[in-house]
Amino acid sequence: MNALTPMNGNYTMTPAQMRLVKDTVAKDCNPEEFNLFMEAAKSYGLDPFRKQIMPLVFSKGNASKRRMSIIVSRDGLRVIAQRCKNYRPASEPAEIVLDEALKSPTNPKGIVLARVYLWQQDSRGEWFKVVGEAYWDEFAPLSYPPNAYNYEETGETWPNGDAKKAKSLKPDAVQVLDDSGNWARMPIVMITKCAEAQALRAGWPDQFGGIFAEDEMDRAKALDLTATEIVEQEAEEQRMKRIGASDGIPMTWGDGWALEFVPVGQFADRAAAFIKEGTPELIRKWRDANSIGLQQFWAKFPGDALAIKKLIEAKVEKVAA
Repeated sequence: MNALTPMNGNYTMTPAQMRLVKDTVAKDCNPEEFNLFMEAAKSYGLDPFRKQIMPLVFSKGNASKRRMSIIVSRDGLRVIAQRCKNYRPASEPAEIVLDEALKSPTNPKGIVLARVYLWQQDSRGEWFKVVGEAYWDEFAPLSYPPNAYNYEETGETWPNGDAKKAKSLKPDAVQVLDDSGNWARMPIVMITKCAEAQALRAGWPDQFGGIFAEDEMDRAKALDLTATEIVEQEAEEQRMKRIGASDGIPMTWGDGWALEFVPVGQFADRAAAFIKEGTPELIRKWRDANSIGLQQFWAKFPGDALAIKKLIEAKVEKVAA
């Protein structure tokens, strides 16, 4: 019998089981954090005993910076995905892009990125690919060791009387890859897990928006970031990657109907070229499959969107004729 009993799509626990979670999985949580974690586990219907969901507490010794983040393991992500009813797991191995020139102590395999394709079913019952990419330099847990900093007293003290110290990087400071987990031993497995989480977040944003995968958080643990800083860092990386995360238009291009986010600065030119080269039937299917992305582009740039609309109509009219 499972430790947890499903009920109404969620899980219920006995008091003894809750105490065991508090003493093991959630041993770093204070009472308020523990209550929040248990509510999250119940809401997602995930099992803490199977490590499908876990709390991660940052800055445990500093009350002003203390934060808790709730993370979901790969198994937990897949459990949520299966409940979506329009999800199929990857049917082919992940694509790993390597570069020999990048091999180093901080990148043992010379990994550039991992790319994972999942499957999503649309309202017409057709399946299309959803792509997720994870770049090594965005997810690998790299940090500077303590001896890479200079520490100088500021003349101020903490409430407990200890002297406050400011730290600055030494000129010869070098980052290291955290070897406390699996990134150094199984780098391809770890970056692939991050790519799968990215694909789930791209294809099923309602279910996975705001959920952090266990492997995505390793970088934050190495840098000792707070929960707020993690969110801000992710947003900054996405802006750099996509020329503004809010400006990414979700779009498929007929190559297996894989989903990607296209920067708005590139969208009009790519769409126009695609429409001109595609057959009328392909463009009709492309228009129907990308109705949401085309609407988003219209809301942002109605003038350019009107020009794209006219190109589509001119091509699709040939089908009607």
